[in-house]
Amino acid sequence: MDNRAIGVFDSGLGGLTVVKELHKILPNENIVYLGDTGRVPYGSRSRETIIKYAMQDINFLKKKDIKMIVAACGTVSSTLPREISENLGLPYADVILPSAQEACALTAHGRIGVVGTSASMRSNAYGKTIRNIRGDVRVFGNACPLLVHLVENGLVQPDNQITRLTVEMYLKPLMEENIDTLILGCTHYPIIYDIFNQILDYNVTLIDPGKCTARYVKKILTANGMLAERTKTGVTQYNVTDQVSGFDQTASLFLGEPVSGSLNQVELV
Repeated sequence: MDNRAIGVFDSGLGGLTVVKELHKILPNENIVYLGDTGRVPYGSRSRETIIKYAMQDINFLKKKDIKMIVAACGTVSSTLPREISENLGLPYADVILPSAQEACALTAHGRIGVVGTSASMRSNAYGKTIRNIRGDVRVFGNACPLLVHLVENGLVQPDNQITRLTVEMYLKPLMEENIDTLILGCTHYPIIYDIFNQILDYNVTLIDPGKCTARYVKKILTANGMLAERTKTGVTQYNVTDQVSGFDQTASLFLGEPVSGSLNQVELV
């Protein structure tokens, strides 16, 4: 057993959709969350900059005496080299492998769509991972660079016309390929899950990276005998790199519940 916290990071607050699911299936675990809100989004940055930022995020978390690192960010997950993620000195999980595994298991006709940031789509990480699991699957991707901004600014209501039109624009080429499964390849996107579902007329299986990743984290901790032994509910510490004002309102949107836990503004080096 291991009572140390799970470290979770994202470029902004989208990674809280992973925290939300961790709260559900691992309620006794402590969590240290880092949202690099001062530099969000990562998706439009160069590969070198994304790796630099990710390492600063990881180094911050490692100083918190954590037992595992979770990259709750599609951009980092698709960009951070394996020679780095596999040599951090503690278990590491990202959102790509768990999401790809679930998509391959659930696709009915082997036609999987992926939406994510520009950096995620450039890397083709989802496509490579999916084809390593199932060589018979066809993968169709499309970058959605505007969606993180829309979600971060609270334009998430199912009837919000700006967001609906934007999602329709991004989904059109994928719908023309008759996809039967769609990976929401950025942890911001589950916030507008209903909009995706409505536009796809509920005919496409949606893969939520938060749920997939949380289940994967539980699997790793269980396999390594690292689950917390406490019987009371764990606590979550929230850290952001920009101002903390307005955090509670925005974060509760991602968490699906009021924020409870400490909040700190931090500086990364």
